[in-house]
This record gives sequence, C-alpha cells and structure tokens, in this order.
Amino acid sequence: MTAPAPAPGTSPPALAVPAVRLPRRRGVELALLVGAVLIPVYGYCAVGLAHDGAVPPGAAGYGAALGGLALVAHLAVRLRAPYADPLLLPIGVLLNGLGLVLIYRLDLETADAAAPAQLIWSGLGVALFTAVVLLLRDYRTLARYAYLGVVAALVLMIAPSCFPAVNGARIWIRVAGLSLQPGEFAKVLLAVFFAAYLADNRAALAYAGRRVWRFRRLQLPTGRVLGPVLAVWTISLGVLVVERDLGTSLLFFGLFVILLYVASGRTGWIAIGLLLSAAGAFLVGTLEPHVHSRVADWLHPFASIEAGQGPGQLAQSLFAFSAGGLLGTGLGEGHSILIGFAAKSDFILATAGEELGLTGLTALFLLYGLLVARGHRAGLAIREPFGRLLAVGLASIVALQVFVIAGGVTDLIPLTGMAMPFLAQGGSSVVTNWVIVALLILLSDTARRPLPGPDAGRSATGNATGGADAW
Repeated sequence: MTAPAPAPGTSPPALAVPAVRLPRRRGVELALLVGAVLIPVYGYCAVGLAHDGAVPPGAAGYGAALGGLALVAHLAVRLRAPYADPLLLPIGVLLNGLGLVLIYRLDLETADAAAPAQLIWSGLGVALFTAVVLLLRDYRTLARYAYLGVVAALVLMIAPSCFPAVNGARIWIRVAGLSLQPGEFAKVLLAVFFAAYLADNRAALAYAGRRVWRFRRLQLPTGRVLGPVLAVWTISLGVLVVERDLGTSLLFFGLFVILLYVASGRTGWIAIGLLLSAAGAFLVGTLEPHVHSRVADWLHPFASIEAGQGPGQLAQSLFAFSAGGLLGTGLGEGHSILIGFAAKSDFILATAGEELGLTGLTALFLLYGLLVARGHRAGLAIREPFGRLLAVGLASIVALQVFVIAGGVTDLIPLTGMAMPFLAQGGSSVVTNWVIVALLILLSDTARRPLPGPDAGRSATGNATGGADAW
C-alpha cells in the first residue's frame, strides 16, 4: 500500500533522519598510538647502534615513559572527548617522540644532555593536555575571558625585555637555572582573543565601513570595530620588534590576517596582509642591525666561506641537507652538530634532513600537514563562529611555525628564531604545542558529536551521522 500523495500546494513531509551512532574510533586511535610509540623507540635504538654499536641501556625506560604518556593522554580523550579526531593525538605523540630521538642523537656529540630535560617537559605538556581535556567542559568558556587573556599575553611578551638578551634577542626569562619563552604561551592567548572578538564582530567586518578607492570589492570595516584588534596587534608587534623576536612577530601577524580573512570572507585582506608584511620586513631588515645580518646571510649564505672564515650556521645547514640526499645517511651517522649551538633548536630540521633524507623530511612535513588539515577540518565542521575561528587559528599557528622555520633553515626566507613544533629543544614550545593539540581535540569532538534533542542523529556538521561522516 503506497503513501497518499501530498495535497496540492503543500510540501511533502520531511523524512526522519535515523539516529545512527557515529563511530568514536578510539580503538583506531589506540592502534595508531602503538605505532607512534614504537617508531621513536626504534629510532632511539638505531641511534645507539650507529654510534656505540649497542642498544642504548635506557631504551626500555624511554619506551615506557613515552608509552605511559601516550596512554594517559588516550584515556583522557576516551573519557571526555570520545568523538574526537583519532589522528590528532597519535600525530602529536609521534612528532614529540621523534624530537626526543633527534635531541638524544645530538646529545651524543655534546657535553650537555638535553633529551632527559626535554622528556620531562614533554611529560609536563601531556599533563597540561590531560588537564585541558578533562577540565575544559566547553571550549566556549574561553571566549568569556578573551580580554583577560590578551592582557596576560601582552604581559608575557613584555616580561623578557627585563632580562638580558640571548643570541641577540630578548625572548627568554631565566630564573634559578630555568628558562622560559613566554611568547610561546602568548600565541595561544592571542588566538583565543582574535577568535572571540572577530566572531562577535564578523558581520560588521564583512559589510560595514568604506570601500577602498577603485577597489569596489574591498570594503574596510569601521574603525570602531577594527580598532581594538589593530591596537592589540600593533602593541604586540612593537614589543616583539623591540625584543628582536621577528619570528614570533611574523607568526602573530600571519595569524591576525588569516583569522580576519576567515571572519570576513574577503580576499582583499590577504593582499593587504602581504603588502604590510613586505613593507614591515623591508623597514626592519634595513634599519635593525640584528635582522639586517639575518637578511644578509639569507642573500649570501656562503659569504663567510668566500671570505676565508669558514661556513656559518646557514651554510652548514645547507651542507647537511645536501649530504642527506634521498634516503639520508642514517640515524646517528650525520655531522649536523657542526652547525653549532643552535643544532638542537633552530636547526634541528637539518639533522632530520641529513640523517633521514628527503624521504624522512617529506614524511615529517606530511605529518604536520595532516595535523593542520584535521584542525582546519574541525573548524569547517563547527557551525558556531568562535569555535570555527579558534580551530582555524590554532591549526594556522602550527602551519606558520613550520613554514617559518623550514623556510629559514633551507634558505627560502631569512632565518628567524622559532622552534619547530614538537621537534626542537624547548620546554615552553613543547608544552604550548600540547595545549594546542588538546584544544583541537576538544573542537573536533564538538564537530563530530551528535546533537541532542530534535537534532539527534546529526553531528555538529549539520549532516546525518551515518557512514558517510567517517572522518
């Protein structure tokens, strides 16, 4: 018996969406975590075999520590964010583990042992990751404290100016033998502020204000709307220029432009951002001696060799990449320690390039690209504007960091002091990156979680939670 046809002039009844439960994929995450732990343990053993001809005595302890951290993080996600993206946590664990292997490999050539300290910082980062996942019940709570957060970010950026410069930049706070880089924490706070403010004023950003002369499609927001954001950005940029931390300045400016574009949907902001960044780079690179020397090294990386003074850091980095070739020299078989004091921090990617080759570098960049892509996908799936902007902003922080440091050590752009996410030595960096992963996990959980009530059977993407929504 067929259903009666609808009366003329009326619409057919809406079809009921079956409440199909979306796969949580926590088992997939756990399986990936096993591989994410075993790969660094294998690398750790390979370094010892290449350098000493024997498996390092601490291999079992290293594997147990990394596996324990991964298990704690997994249990927190399973408990509080069961619908989170199953790839985010394994990628973070794998990158963190590979960073520990590279730092340990360089420790064998130096007097200081940075790998144990980095493992402790990694444990602190995972502990903070667990706290964020367990205690932050709703990420939208962060929007309420956006202005308090931006004040804290400015304080964090100003604080290093009271301490002596390190390698030409005032970006560190050193107290009782401990060193912190407050700018790493400030970038997350600024991302929250930009996301909250732009979400509240997205309509005015897109439609209000005057049109730029002869550019009908470019419409500037009113000063009342854009003024506070520009003021915060200008203050932060000015502080960072005074401290000679141009890498973080570029990061904050890129984050500002990306979120402004996402909030307004106007491509003209990209063009304005590129023009302003080019003008700022030219002025600072010309007038500031420390930055000017970086630009000179970028333009002439082999100038010191031609002058008979031997290769500088950038030249040694290029030699390391060249020696790596396609498959690399093998873990423990390279000579990137010749780069000098920054081999474990700014130039750690050169060690990966020499000992893992182009193949290993490609794998690392694919991991970073996948982390950024999943963060952006979570942002696109969230219908709430603050969550969408926050996810895009956090993922863009990782993308900009990778571009700036990778471009610098390969002589694509002038070198700026930044830490490669998870890989480079630096406690502040690894802790902050774990916070970023925690927030992305909460955001992806919101994006994939079925909505309660009448929308049961649909996820936050607005689609039915059937097999098609398997990401």
